[in-house]
Amino acid sequence: MLLAVVAPVAVEAQETVTRDRGEFTRWLETSPVSPAAAVAHRPIGDGVTLGPEGADLPVTGLAEHRLTRAGGAARLEGPDGRRSLARGRPVSLGRRTILVGGPREAPWVTLFDSATARKSFAYYPVAPGLSFVGPLDPPGRGATIRLLTLDGYEVEAAEAGSVRVPLGRDTVRLVVRRVPDPATGEAELEVYFQDGTSGDGTYPAGRFVTLDPLPDGRYRLDFNRSRNPFCAYSTAYPCPVPWPGNRIAARVEAGERYTEPGPT
Repeated sequence: MLLAVVAPVAVEAQETVTRDRGEFTRWLETSPVSPAAAVAHRPIGDGVTLGPEGADLPVTGLAEHRLTRAGGAARLEGPDGRRSLARGRPVSLGRRTILVGGPREAPWVTLFDSATARKSFAYYPVAPGLSFVGPLDPPGRGATIRLLTLDGYEVEAAEAGSVRVPLGRDTVRLVVRRVPDPATGEAELEVYFQDGTSGDGTYPAGRFVTLDPLPDGRYRLDFNRSRNPFCAYSTAYPCPVPWPGNRIAARVEAGERYTEPGPT
């Protein structure tokens, strides 16, 4: 099973986690394409209109435009002609921004508004005892299923195996899935879990944590790097359904917390 790191996490490792958190928080707070600024997230399908009231995506001050699929990207057509929009490249529309993403065969568009009030972001203190190293047990059947990524895209994810982690009085088995990034096609080993803090300190629907391969063939599961799905920052995103079995009775007080949004 995965064995808890006996020695405390090195100061350098704690500093790395703290630095990474700071960079991620600054991105959430300031980026024009931060999920905290998202106001709409939808598939392009047969086309999406942008512009005055009545459009699929209302954008004040913009004449009506139509966004359609164009191969692996999208095409924006309006009074001034048409232009191609590359996936993953933001396009500014005044204080608003649109971003095309998702699978090449079924792209989505997200609309962001820089005037959106962004909530505060919080983390538990770095907990050395919640970083684990050990083997990845092989999958039972290696099944592939469709699931939502943390940023709300539906992908085909294969079961990569499982890890067994000592938490509280129990050893918990967690399913690990190989989740592809729709933008790059690269895949990461992800664990999506709920625990005793879900709805009581962390996001009710659960959190994600990446399983990192080590040079010696083992893997590190560091709950200090647990993050919320994007639906925790904006209701524009659909929320992933927690994976069967990945429920931890103990409180995993590490990683990203959740602050209920205040009145608007």
